[in-house]
Amino acid sequence: MDEEKGTTRSMKILMSVALYWVISISIVFVNKTLLSSPTNNIDAPSFITWYQCVVTVASVWFMGTMGIANVPKFELKRDVLPKIVPLSCVFTGMILLNNLCLKYVELSFYQIARSLTILFNVAFDWIVLGNRTSLKAFGCVLLVFFGFLLGNKEEVRWSVQGVAYGVSASFFVAMNAIYVKKKYPLVDNDPWKITLYNNFISSFLFFPIMFGFGEPKIVMQSPNIYRSEFWVLMTFGGALGVLISFATAAQIKYTSPLTHNISATAKAAAQTVLGLMWYKNPITPLGGLSVGIVLGGSLLYTLIRRSEMQAKDKEAKAVVEEKQPAIEEKKIAS
Repeated sequence: MDEEKGTTRSMKILMSVALYWVISISIVFVNKTLLSSPTNNIDAPSFITWYQCVVTVASVWFMGTMGIANVPKFELKRDVLPKIVPLSCVFTGMILLNNLCLKYVELSFYQIARSLTILFNVAFDWIVLGNRTSLKAFGCVLLVFFGFLLGNKEEVRWSVQGVAYGVSASFFVAMNAIYVKKKYPLVDNDPWKITLYNNFISSFLFFPIMFGFGEPKIVMQSPNIYRSEFWVLMTFGGALGVLISFATAAQIKYTSPLTHNISATAKAAAQTVLGLMWYKNPITPLGGLSVGIVLGGSLLYTLIRRSEMQAKDKEAKAVVEEKQPAIEEKKIAS
């Protein structure tokens, strides 16, 4: 009986990790195809990102209406909407810049171009939240930064636009993490509600961006909009954006947040290798080493931060346990 339970649990872990890897890697490849493929692309990154936001809103509405996976019913509160707008502005910048980075860099370099998120996380932690980073963790950040510099030096098809968008995307990813923490209580700490609000508001924020870059004209003149394969790929990309929420939640549920981060790092390595194989991107030995340095530094940072958080939790628990007898004595005396 115990062996059967162990086998079942192992299968759940394996399936959840595999699901996360497949969906996460598929999103990147689908978006790369939409943004750069000579046959299925369209030179309108804002339009592509906007369409995927609309698909996400429609999917959340459908799942909420049908009661799928405990997704709450579609509801937007007037008093909450304006308070979420700052977060949605950051979210809009994050997803657009991610796609712009993917458009201009090789898939094998994508991880390097967006690797400075960890640096911005540490900076915002200190500036905004007042949290200082330990020397060990900061050493990992420096390691990632070194990998970023080496990767840029060694990239064969280097793009200044791609790197600029990648660094900007990293900034917005770090900002998004802080804003989500602040705004979560407004939506009852429900990730589906924050997804709904963000994508709903972003679908309107993208209009001035699309018109500002003249994308409606580009879209109407593109022959791809008359091809069913293009719209299937567009819709599939939006659906994958919703499914990744399920996959992430499942992986954390059946493993742990730490294992999820380790899995995400390993997935990034696999994604880079697949990009090299599929697109046959040229890469130097030092370029390959830079990817390893970035991923290794990120993994070490995750492990060190996790260890530090566990140590703090133990200290807090010890303090509570020390105070408990004194509290009990006061209760008895009163």
